Amino acid sequence: MKIKLDYNNSTIEVNIKQGNVLDVLSPKRVKVSDETEVLRKALSVPHFHFQSAYFRQSAYFRLHKPPLERFLFDAENVLVILNDATKPCPTAKILEFLSGYISGDKFKFLVATGAHRAPTRGDLKLIFGKYFSRFSQALFIHNAKRDEDMVYIGITSRKTEVYINRLAIESDKILIIGSVEPHYFAGYTGGRKAIIPGIASYKTIEANHRFALSPDATSLKLEGNPVDEDIIEGLELFDKEIFSIQVVLSHNRKIYAAESGNIIDSHLLALEKVNEVFAAKAENKADIVVTVAKSPWDINFYQSQQAIENGKRILKDSGILILVSACKRGLGEGHYSEILFSCRTPQEVIHKVNTEPYKLGAHKAKRIAELASRSEFWAATGLPDEKVKKMFIKPYHNIQQAIDDAIAIKGKKATISFLLDGATTVPVV
Repeated sequence: MKIKLDYNNSTIEVNIKQGNVLDVLSPKRVKVSDETEVLRKALSVPHFHFQSAYFRQSAYFRLHKPPLERFLFDAENVLVILNDATKPCPTAKILEFLSGYISGDKFKFLVATGAHRAPTRGDLKLIFGKYFSRFSQALFIHNAKRDEDMVYIGITSRKTEVYINRLAIESDKILIIGSVEPHYFAGYTGGRKAIIPGIASYKTIEANHRFALSPDATSLKLEGNPVDEDIIEGLELFDKEIFSIQVVLSHNRKIYAAESGNIIDSHLLALEKVNEVFAAKAENKADIVVTVAKSPWDINFYQSQQAIENGKRILKDSGILILVSACKRGLGEGHYSEILFSCRTPQEVIHKVNTEPYKLGAHKAKRIAELASRSEFWAATGLPDEKVKKMFIKPYHNIQQAIDDAIAIKGKKATISFLLDGATTVPVV
C-alpha cells in the first residue's frame, strides 16, 4: 500500500503492507463552491448577542447600510488585526473581499504575532498578497517584548496581568480577520486569541500559557479549559468595539465557512464547522503513529507541537510516534528547548517544570518529556541530529526507514495510523 505524505512543500510516497494500516486520517473532504459567497453571507448576518447594550443602541444598528459598513462609518482610527505566517488563514483573499471597506488612511494593520518571532518580508507578502504595497505604510508588527508598546488594562481572577498593544487601546474600533482550527491546549485557535495572546505582552502570554500544564487544556475543549477561560476574562477587560471575521478552512485550505460579528459569537458559531472538518473518527489506538506537520506548522519544531499532540491521542502506551516535519526555521521560539537540553532524562524535565516557576514554553517541554517517558518518540525532520537527540527524540532523515524500523521493533502485526495533516486533524477514538 502506498501512502503520500507532505514534507517541505513536496510529496513523499511510503510503502506499507495494507494489513498493518489501522487508520489514514485527514480533515474531512468538504465541497467549497464559492468562497466569495461564503464571505458575503457571513457579513450579511453578523452576530452580536454578547455585545454591550451601548453598542446595540449605537448608530451601528440604526444605519440602513451593510453591517460592516455601519460598524466602520463613524470611525476615525480603525485597527485591523491579522494572523501571522504561522497560521493558515487566507488573509489576502479576505482582504480582497473587503477592499471596498478598508480603503483610506483611517486604517492601520497590526500583525498579531503573540510571542512568535517577527514575520519576514516574504511572510508579509504571503499574508497580504497583492495588497502588501498598498498597506505597507500602515503596517505594524506586534512585539510582545516591547514593554513601552503595552498598556495595562487589568488582572484576571487567575492573576494574569493583562497588557495589550497600545495601537489597539488608541484605536476607535477594531476589525479582526482570522481562521479557526483546533488548538492543542487552547481548545481552538481564532477569535479571542487575536487579542490574547495575539497582541498581548510577553508577560501576559506567559502568565496565561502556564495553564497549558493543566490536563483540561486540550484540543476541542473550551468549557473547563483554564487557558480559554483566562483569555475570556482578559478579553472582558478590553472595552473596545470589535467586528470579527472568522473563517473555517476546508481540507484543501479553501474558505468553507465563515462567521462575523462579536469576537465571542463569531468564534463560537464557527466551531461546529471546525469539528465537522477536523475531528476525525479513529478505529482505535495504534502501535505506531505517523503524524505530519504540513505548512505552516512545519516552519519550526515549536509549531509542529500541534501535530505531536494530535498524534499522541491515538498512540498506545509503549508505542512509537513518528513526527514528519521539515522544521524549516529550526527549533522555534520559547524556553522549551533550553529545559530539554538541560536535563538528562524525561523524568528530570517533568520534575523541573513541576517545581520551578513557569517560563513560556515549559508546557511544551513537559509534554514532550511525558511522551518520551511512556512511548518512543522519533522524528523525520531537517533538524541537526544532536539537537533532536537532546530532546529525547530519535532522529531520522528518511521517512520510509523510520516506518520500517518501527515495524521491525513492534512486530509484523503492528498497527500503524497516519495523520496526513497532523496539526489540524484531531483523532477521536
